[in-house]
Amino acid sequence: MSGSPAWAAAARDGPLGLRKSWTELLAGRVKKQKYDPEREQKLKDSALQLLRYHQNMNDLLLEVEDPQCKKLCLSKLIDCDSASAASGHSSSFIRSAFRDQASRLGVPVGLLSARVFACSVRQVCLEPSHPVLLSSEQRKKLSSLLEIALHLLAHNMFSRLTFCQELWKVQNSLLLEAVWSLHVHRVVSLQELLQSHPDMQAMTTWLFRNLCALCEQIEMPSPSSDATKAMLSGFVQLLVSSAFPQSSEPRLGEPEKMTQVATDVLQRMLTFALDTLDAGPQVTSAYQAARGWLSAYSAHACCGVIGVDSHKRFFSHTLTQILTHRPVLKVSDAIQMQKEWSFAKTCQELTTLYCRVLVMLGPGESVGRLQEVLETQEVNWQYVLSCLSTLVVCFPEAQQHLKDWVASLMAHAFESYHLDSMVTAFLVVRQATLEGPFVFPSYADWFKESFGSSLGYHSCSKKALVFLFKFLSDLVPWEPPRYMQVHIFHPPLVPSKYHSLLTDYISLAKTRLVDLKVSVENLGLYEDLSSSGDVAEPQRQAMQDVEKAIMVFEQTGKIPMPVLEASIFRRSYYLSRFLPALLTPRVLPEVPDSRAAFIETLRRADKIPSSLYDAYCQACATAEEKQPEDATPGKRPEPDQAEQPLGLLTAALEELRALMTDPTQYDVMSAQVAVISERLSAALGHNSDDSSLRRSKIQLNVLNPTLQRQDQAVVDLLLTAFCQNLMAASSFVPPERQSPWAVLFVRILCGHVIFPAVLSRLCQLLYHQGPSLGAPHVLGLAALAVHLGESKSMLPEVDPGVPEVDPGVLAPAGSLCVPEFLNSLLTCRTRESLLFCMKFCTAAISYCLCKFSTQPHAALQNCLSPGLIKRFQFIMLRVFSEARTPCPPEHTESLSWRPSNLPPADWQSAALSLWRWSSFQELLKEKEFYLTYRDWVQLELEIQPEVDILSDTERHDFHQWAIYEHFLPAPSALGGCDGDLEAAFTVLVSELMDFYQSSRSYNHSPDSDLVLGGRTGNEDILSRLQEMAVDLELDQGSSAAYGCSASQSHILFRLFRRRLHALAKGHGTASSLRRQRELLVCKRLLLRLPPSVLMGSPQTRQPVSPNCEEFFNLVNSELRNSCCHGSVLTHDITMHFFRGLLTVCFRSEDPALVANMTLTECQSKCPIILTSALLWWSSLEPVLCSRWKKCYQGTLPQELQRLQEAREFASSLLSGSASPAPSPAWISAAALHFATREVRTENVRVHLKRLDCERKELLIFLLFFSLMSLLSSYLTQQDTAEHLKAMDTCAEVLVYLGRRKVSWLVLFQLTETDAELGHLLHLAPDQHTRLLPFAFYRLLSYFSEDAIIKEEAFLHVAVDMYLKLMQLFVDGETRTVLPQASKRLKLQGSPVQLITEARTFLLQLIPQCPKQHFSNMRELLAGREDCDPEMSTVLLQRWQAGPSFDLYQEPHLF
Repeated sequence: MSGSPAWAAAARDGPLGLRKSWTELLAGRVKKQKYDPEREQKLKDSALQLLRYHQNMNDLLLEVEDPQCKKLCLSKLIDCDSASAASGHSSSFIRSAFRDQASRLGVPVGLLSARVFACSVRQVCLEPSHPVLLSSEQRKKLSSLLEIALHLLAHNMFSRLTFCQELWKVQNSLLLEAVWSLHVHRVVSLQELLQSHPDMQAMTTWLFRNLCALCEQIEMPSPSSDATKAMLSGFVQLLVSSAFPQSSEPRLGEPEKMTQVATDVLQRMLTFALDTLDAGPQVTSAYQAARGWLSAYSAHACCGVIGVDSHKRFFSHTLTQILTHRPVLKVSDAIQMQKEWSFAKTCQELTTLYCRVLVMLGPGESVGRLQEVLETQEVNWQYVLSCLSTLVVCFPEAQQHLKDWVASLMAHAFESYHLDSMVTAFLVVRQATLEGPFVFPSYADWFKESFGSSLGYHSCSKKALVFLFKFLSDLVPWEPPRYMQVHIFHPPLVPSKYHSLLTDYISLAKTRLVDLKVSVENLGLYEDLSSSGDVAEPQRQAMQDVEKAIMVFEQTGKIPMPVLEASIFRRSYYLSRFLPALLTPRVLPEVPDSRAAFIETLRRADKIPSSLYDAYCQACATAEEKQPEDATPGKRPEPDQAEQPLGLLTAALEELRALMTDPTQYDVMSAQVAVISERLSAALGHNSDDSSLRRSKIQLNVLNPTLQRQDQAVVDLLLTAFCQNLMAASSFVPPERQSPWAVLFVRILCGHVIFPAVLSRLCQLLYHQGPSLGAPHVLGLAALAVHLGESKSMLPEVDPGVPEVDPGVLAPAGSLCVPEFLNSLLTCRTRESLLFCMKFCTAAISYCLCKFSTQPHAALQNCLSPGLIKRFQFIMLRVFSEARTPCPPEHTESLSWRPSNLPPADWQSAALSLWRWSSFQELLKEKEFYLTYRDWVQLELEIQPEVDILSDTERHDFHQWAIYEHFLPAPSALGGCDGDLEAAFTVLVSELMDFYQSSRSYNHSPDSDLVLGGRTGNEDILSRLQEMAVDLELDQGSSAAYGCSASQSHILFRLFRRRLHALAKGHGTASSLRRQRELLVCKRLLLRLPPSVLMGSPQTRQPVSPNCEEFFNLVNSELRNSCCHGSVLTHDITMHFFRGLLTVCFRSEDPALVANMTLTECQSKCPIILTSALLWWSSLEPVLCSRWKKCYQGTLPQELQRLQEAREFASSLLSGSASPAPSPAWISAAALHFATREVRTENVRVHLKRLDCERKELLIFLLFFSLMSLLSSYLTQQDTAEHLKAMDTCAEVLVYLGRRKVSWLVLFQLTETDAELGHLLHLAPDQHTRLLPFAFYRLLSYFSEDAIIKEEAFLHVAVDMYLKLMQLFVDGETRTVLPQASKRLKLQGSPVQLITEARTFLLQLIPQCPKQHFSNMRELLAGREDCDPEMSTVLLQRWQAGPSFDLYQEPHLF
């Protein structure tokens, strides 16, 4: 061949001649030759022959490379580091070498390079130091080799498929990390590797074995732990994405095979982990591998390249596999053992797995998956029920899903009589109730709700009843006794004709309870059937009943009702269990304790047999004789505290605090919180699952919160632990990055019977001891308040105490939700309490905003009371003057949470930082967080100036700024007054009135009298009110001066009228007392304001005259009815009116004319003011005369002189020098009446004799005032002398009236239309007017018989008074007079006796009266015949009968 001579010559020269280089050999062939096909074929054959002689790649490289690379081989390339390999060698020669070798062998270059590198990888993995991991030297070699492979890949000179196939040929030598490195460096992906394996089963086994070894390594500390976790995460992602591909993902070759392999591996790994956990938590390699694999189910390990759909389908499949893993347990096993599968008793690894799976699926989908699996497959009941417990404990929103599921199961069970649905429903409910009432209602409540009414599932037919009782009967051999007790004591509602079904079941259940040695008769007095705990031993149950009964006795001082009922209806238990437990012999203490007092109370009530009590006393005496000298009476030796339930609870809380250092251990914390819940139940005793939290309301006494010693110890332990945990957790990470340990912890507090005690303790700490709390306590309790608010939907409302106890400022009346209740515990009365409020509000708001930084508005709205936000604003504006002026907000991303011992300066700095934070200022613009003017007044009224943080000057300046600069000009939409001073005045008055009727007033107690302004704490606010009143008066005066229209009534009276109208005029005692209290406050506010307020707005005409219409209306409609003296107002309001009158007079051009006009108007519109002036004239006259003379140097105005003359007339009459009575007569009569009240009884008749020459009108008016005095003596329960004096006065006046033949009956027929006497109705309270019939018949003995017969109107009046007296009796108003009067005044008679006497009097009078006296009888009786039908019949018959009518004549029946 043409190339042979050259090759032969070179060969012959060999070592003897100089060998030519490759370039020299080709130098003579530069001349272009003609193409010859035969020559081309010969060249190919020669090249193949050359390659056959040089099969070694190293030798080939020696021949084709430069002299500097004569000794280089592939193994040396691998040994070099990647940097030197890339820089020291030409990549082109590697490519050409592989290309030439492939050409010589007649194979593709990619195939050749793949085989070479597969062999090289195998060499790297030889002699491994670990089953799955590479050594550092091996990693270095593999890195160099992978770089060369990537270079060949870049030039399309590497076959991935061949490489994968070659690798699987040496799979037993292949390390998993080497495979992972190929994937990471993108030489070949894991999916390509797995898909290329020829034997699916072998590949599954190999991958399972290596993954187990890798998971075992996860739990071991290693420098390469991060790489190990990344490897596991990568494999999990590959397996999940392959087993559950997205529908939109492009499929690679053989997708079904890869899906099957991935599914098999995932299933084998989970099965291995579950089997290992079932074997027990032994620290073995398999256990470590199982823990490592379960850690791969976390969100960060599974997220990444996996799509959402794949993610959910994987976790759904995982949940199904868990629930159906080895279904060997029967339903009967589940019924018996489900208590052992609660959340607290399930191993931590399994609850962690449940949490991770359920978090990914969500509560709704998880419940749906549970339902689907239970309906279609055989399940492992242990896994199903423990998963259910985890679901209800960790996901509160799952409760409603479970309820809906159970409801659908029950409905389907009774529709189709499907037993499986019934079994599933009962198991689900019982498992959920095991976790306590804070996650699911108790089993007793559910059973009563489902079967205890006519709307129950079983009420549709007899077949449904039979189905239910057949099911319950089938449960009897397997279920715990607690559930049978529920069925017995809360049986299903059964129609009477099917009652035998119920009795048969109860007999069966009782028989089973006897077999279990659980007696129904020995059920404890306070045993809670809703508890999921075991039935206590009879002796232990009796001891618990005794302790509970003693506790109730301590609180009430009475024998508890359950004990009394047991002594009658359950004597067997009472005598055989309860009393022996109560009368346990002991050394009696020197001072009788609660137990001794309880025993003595029972003995006095004959509830302890004498023989039993004597035996007890003798045994106690014997025990005292045997008592050691150093023993303390009444004290039993305490066991080791560490073994006590409280000690175990303390240990569990300390373990939780140790976990606070690692916020990622959410699952461990959840399990530990469940342990704490169980320990708490043990510490609280058998009633820990009491149904108290299912109450709609918790009753507390905020003013005097009390706790039992044991409850306080437990609550203090829990609150201290919460504060310590918060401090520990916050020292590592801020609140927003902490695990939800606080939520779980708060659920414990909310879910036990201890919750009312927690609230009581918070009352003590926040309301009574707040200023003494340290910074850690403030921070912890503030965070607790936030989390309690977060759970408010599942908490009952709180009643803060007795009705007299006000809920507090910025809190609605009535029952409060928990956030509102906690806000009501904060007060700002003193310097110390205000600073504490600032700390607490700052901590609570800051924690809330940090914890829920993504939704700050929703967090403040849901977790904290708006009142707390407003209180914080109030404190900031009050304490910090810089907060009152706008300042540039601090634009920081978030608040800092510093849980340290903050000194006062740091607290103030923290509060100002929160205030200036721009995001917080934006939140304050929300409507519900506005600090309105009304809110400010409510909070400011609480301040006690004597212990205020502000000085008097500072407080005055703050009030001026707040009212006139801040709230008055602010728009009403933002809580201001729109510049309306009247609106500001109205709010201030309204809030003052509310404040003085609430418990928030200073030194208020339920038994104390209401004293307005009785403390200095209100003086400043009242000063602001007085300033406003003066400003309003000036405004109205200016308007009148310029002829502008002004309101004719003062705003104060409009407010009074509106408030009084809101209080319905009821006749009940409570309604009357509320109205009297409101009136008292109205009157006292009037007294604190300038007296000119009573005069109203000045009128524009000259001379300026007052407008007293509103005050007159208030007196006539309200104040008149609250008079305790009959026809007069109190001294203070009377003096206030005349001071106001003088003020207006002095401002007028003609003072005497203004005074006369006003007092003349009083005569017709409000005469009680004048009678009041007459009563208090002795103290009123000097003031009036002095001020009038000082200003005008003249005599009093005519109308005032008229009052003066009336008093002088009365005085002269009593002194014996009678003078004519001045007019009007009623004023003189009033003056005379008040004067006679001051003289002795025996002198009254003498003085009245001098009235013979007076006008008859004077005697009529005097009789009226005497009648009012008589009724007042009854109503006010005066002594007998005063009552008899009033009776004598009335009698004497009647005698003189009769002597002068003056009719006095008109006084008992007064109407407002009567021109002469109608004004008298404005002189007496309405109650006195209604009681005139009572006075009429009390004076029967003083009526003249001749006058009675001759007076035509007498019968008419007597019948009218009788019918009205009957109505008074029916309405119960006679009770306000006769019972008290009879007892206090030593009077004989009763309402019935008085009515009987009146009736007898009328029946005797009717026959004696002429027929003309009955002329208007039918009109009089119209509508009132039913009051006394017999009397009405007699009257009508007499009216229709002839003159010979005889009342006692026998009727002619035939």
